[in-house]
Amino acid sequence: MRIISAIKIRDAVNDLCLRANLFLKEDILAALKAAYLNEANKKAKDILQAIIKNALIAKREKLAICQDTGLPCVFVEIGENVKISGDLKKAINKGVELGYKKGFFRNSVIKDPLSRGKPGYQPAIIHIDIVKGNKIKLTVLPKGFGCENKVQLRMFKPTASIVEIKKFIVQTIKDAGPDACPPYVVGVGIGGTADYACFLAKKALLKNIVHSSGFIVHRLERELLKEINKLNIGPMGLGGKTTALAVNIETYPTHIAGLPVCVNISCHALRSASEII
Repeated sequence: MRIISAIKIRDAVNDLCLRANLFLKEDILAALKAAYLNEANKKAKDILQAIIKNALIAKREKLAICQDTGLPCVFVEIGENVKISGDLKKAINKGVELGYKKGFFRNSVIKDPLSRGKPGYQPAIIHIDIVKGNKIKLTVLPKGFGCENKVQLRMFKPTASIVEIKKFIVQTIKDAGPDACPPYVVGVGIGGTADYACFLAKKALLKNIVHSSGFIVHRLERELLKEINKLNIGPMGLGGKTTALAVNIETYPTHIAGLPVCVNISCHALRSASEII
């Protein structure tokens, strides 16, 4: 049994909050550059150039990529042979608080969703999974609400066709239009229960833009990306070839009487960072 201190987890989350908000993932940056080279629409090309320049300046000057530094979502994979010395959730929340203060990131989280009130450093959203091994993997995903507000869940009948599912996903992007700052990365969760499909859709955003998946899922990802990019919403809604950079799908077994499908959109500034302890 390996013992890992909660303090070590706190410090790792602190660092991940900084990395996620300051340094755009290399696969996202590469996809944006490829979209720029492929774009013919001048306005779209100018927007993509500005987005790329913004990411480079953020990295150089240690400034937040986006002013909305989001509600931090922390994904924790704990090895079954790990014992944590201390309070895990307290350590994660303290790490978020320290990281956001150190980076001078905007304080956007309110304690009470109904009475609202002044933003403060309140708990992150924490997802915990038990896996094999004696290590802990931490991933921080700061989720801005310009795109989180566009999440859609549909509880399909089990007889629903792939065509119906595709139509729902594409329509979700069409309804979002320019509001969530395209070009998007589209996370899709299929299966499980209603709440788990939503979790899968968000988890799908953590995938590298270039990833391996089963034949049916991979084909569906490609077909959806092609259809979404035909919408001509384009970068920041000004038209063009690139409404989405990628479609990532996660699936899970589900009940014979249902077929949950959730779509979680990320803006062009899809930010996340991971560390293994």
